[in-house]
Amino acid sequence: MDTKELLKKVRKIEIKTRRLSDHIFGGEYHSTFKGRGMTFSEVRQYQFGDDVRNIDWNVTARYNEPFVKVFEEERELTLMLIADVSGSEFFGTDKQFKNEIVTEIAATLAFSALQNNDKIGLILFTDEIELYIPPKKGKSHVLRIIRELLEFKPSSKKTDIAQAIKFLSSVMKKKAITFILSDFIADGYEQTLKIASNKHDITGIRIYDQREEVIPNVGMVQMEDEETGELMLVNTSSKKVRKNYEIFYRECVAYYEECFKKSGAGVINVRTDESYVKKLLGYFKRRG
Repeated sequence: MDTKELLKKVRKIEIKTRRLSDHIFGGEYHSTFKGRGMTFSEVRQYQFGDDVRNIDWNVTARYNEPFVKVFEEERELTLMLIADVSGSEFFGTDKQFKNEIVTEIAATLAFSALQNNDKIGLILFTDEIELYIPPKKGKSHVLRIIRELLEFKPSSKKTDIAQAIKFLSSVMKKKAITFILSDFIADGYEQTLKIASNKHDITGIRIYDQREEVIPNVGMVQMEDEETGELMLVNTSSKKVRKNYEIFYRECVAYYEECFKKSGAGVINVRTDESYVKKLLGYFKRRG
């Protein structure tokens, strides 16, 4: 797409998602995701009811009366968005493709973090790391993230979720609020996720289309595998073919939900024809 069209799309997404983050998600994001811990603020005179463990003995000795250290929550966070840009994300049968929903959700989360003065970073992945934008603050930085989500052309179409999670662990040494946006039609990431979840606050957002759940009976159809480019004739009239596909799909979904829940990570499921606003808001409220 040309620059003019791209800027128009970025602006459209900014207007829609910023309104959501300003009026709906800003406060929810703030209350859901706590700071890294307590940081020293000041020393003041001891008051009745203060925790004696917070007494500053050096200052107390100097003034010959008790003083305590005051701590406050360190609010600044880092939000990491990990987005699947493999071939299967360019699928949709209703209003939007999966990758368009990914972009809108990522933008909404980014603007919510921006409101909270947090840093925001982006990892785009297929079966390799396609792009890494280190965490940074500011509106222009968020707009760059949206541009990349809209315009980026990956070099691969395959998927490796474990690779993306490993990369997160290698570049983020401190705790990060992390959202992984994918259709999760993959496996082999359970152990990597478990390790990363010990350090980071991770949530998986599964974006899927209702037509992916079952294959309709429409006779002999030529289909293309979005990740390999392979063309194949599929007899959708066959009950066995439809059943085998349904089993495969359900196993992928079950693996995703089981892995994330076992790791203590959050799970959100968003269908392309549903409101992701309600899903995100419900998740934030449950966690808050």
